[in-house]
Amino acid sequence: MENFATRFADLLESTAIKARAMTVDRASNAIRIVTLVFPTIVFALLAIVFLFMTIHKALAIPLGSAAAFAIIAGLFAIGAAFLWSKRDPQEET
Repeated sequence: MENFATRFADLLESTAIKARAMTVDRASNAIRIVTLVFPTIVFALLAIVFLFMTIHKALAIPLGSAAAFAIIAGLFAIGAAFLWSKRDPQEET
């Protein structure tokens, strides 16, 4: 009967460790991932916006603003046509 107290304490401790591994550790990892991924996405989108602003300004100096927008729109249209040609027609329902 003297081992019962020790075994019961070990059982409670192992149960608490398993419960913590299933809840707190997973939540901690998820929070860590979110706090690293969210700023990375924000900075990447900001970099893309600044890239397009720079391209527009570089094209607007010799061509004018309307022509710069037309060239950028044309590049987007070419990219969209390329992606449209690469689609799989069997996936359409």
